[in-house]
Amino acid sequence: MCFGFLSREFGTIQHRPKAFNCIDPRTGFFTNAYSASPGMAVNMENVGAKYPATFVDAQGDFLSGSNGYTLNLPKGIPAALFWSVTAYDSITASGLDNGQPFPSLNTMDKPGTGKNWIKTLPGEGYFVILRLYGPTKAFFDKVWTPGDLIKH
Repeated sequence: MCFGFLSREFGTIQHRPKAFNCIDPRTGFFTNAYSASPGMAVNMENVGAKYPATFVDAQGDFLSGSNGYTLNLPKGIPAALFWSVTAYDSITASGLDNGQPFPSLNTMDKPGTGKNWIKTLPGEGYFVILRLYGPTKAFFDKVWTPGDLIKH
């Protein structure tokens, strides 16, 4: 059984049969519930975390390591505590095994250090999660939104 995921527009999208979401329903529930916390479920400013994700680019195509993409995060990322953008393997849902210590960019990365990209794996699918710790009012009011992944 394959579970559909929510897109940016909150509509369901289909996944390929070889993907981490094609699992027994009980396993699917455990996978999503074992690490959940109340802070992930409540909509309170500056508390908990939110994880907007995308599996597709601006054209609606699944993300592929064979392509390059640009993601624009407008000024004022709505995270009071910390934010990160992380790439995950579409089959295992683990962080991409790309040779980098962490397949992510985050608040701790210093501007101007040249770290503004995440290495992907040619021919391999992946998805991206924007982790917002201590999401602010701008997130809940949808005043701030991340850009789409633009293929180039």
